[in-house]
Amino acid sequence: MVTLGPRVLKTGMAVTLAIYIAQWLGLEPPLFAAIAATFTIQPSLYRSWRQVLEQVQANSVGAVIALAAIYLFGNTPIVIGMVMVAVILVCLKLKIAGTIPLTLVTALVMMSQPEFDGLLAAAHKFIVVLVGMGSAFFVNLLVSPPNYSRNFLNEEKETLRLLSLLLRTAISDELTEKSFQQQWNEVKSKLSKMEELYGLLDEEREHISRVRHLDVREIVVFKQKLKCLKYGDSLLEVIEEHYFQSGPIQQERAIFDREIERLMAEHEYLLLKFDRMVKELPDESIYRERNKEFFKKVLQSHKSDSNQKMHQVLVGSAIVEYAFQLERLNELTERFLRRKKVLSPKD
Repeated sequence: MVTLGPRVLKTGMAVTLAIYIAQWLGLEPPLFAAIAATFTIQPSLYRSWRQVLEQVQANSVGAVIALAAIYLFGNTPIVIGMVMVAVILVCLKLKIAGTIPLTLVTALVMMSQPEFDGLLAAAHKFIVVLVGMGSAFFVNLLVSPPNYSRNFLNEEKETLRLLSLLLRTAISDELTEKSFQQQWNEVKSKLSKMEELYGLLDEEREHISRVRHLDVREIVVFKQKLKCLKYGDSLLEVIEEHYFQSGPIQQERAIFDREIERLMAEHEYLLLKFDRMVKELPDESIYRERNKEFFKKVLQSHKSDSNQKMHQVLVGSAIVEYAFQLERLNELTERFLRRKKVLSPKD
């Protein structure tokens, strides 16, 4: 199902605003401002600002190249084609490849005029571009600024719901192959989206934290949240690759099943804890002891086949690593909440 997201709406608003401003200032053609606005809308405030700076730089270069070509060689089709090549090469050299489309349009519009008025025409076209870029930037800044933290947490909840279903049924092999693969593909897709959202958060933390307040401690927790989900996904891969090749008996199935059930419950608990819906987990040492007991049981397997035992050890190692990452998430979550004065310090 296609959804009408904020970025789609903001693109339409930026284009409308750019056309109105260009018409009000008597700039021609106003549609060129609309094109510039379309290219400037970005998924984050920092990227939108960076796009404006890069577009100004690239369009200045494009305008200079177009002016020089017209004065020296005219604006024949061959010259225009050569200018397009030159603009692309210069943008690539300056490492601003993302500005190439709009810069090409700028140079093309300038060179396609039947009568060229030199610097005056170049300045006119450049102002049109600035109007479009400025419109897009202010719409992105003022209208429904993206809330990546909220989007990240929403994706986390849905990803954990799917991952929990898959891991809780992996040992018992209850899901059909088709259903299992569909759910797993969705988990991977959501993990990819979460990585993108985290990248945007980290990008804004690095570049615009002084302008827009971002809690760095929260971003550290987000990083560990993503890491835990990735380890859960990796555990699923290890189970698929090794568990059934280990030839598990009923008693061994119960050991693995109980441990995975415990870890999924703990992961879900940590999600609620971050949302300030529950109190602290019991002493972490309890979980460390449980991890040791579980792995000890795996190592004490009485399987005579060394290959089968190796497969079980690999699965057990992946489970213990997942448990370790959850323990780390619990520590970071507690520190974050205490500093927010939500939890009282331990005695």
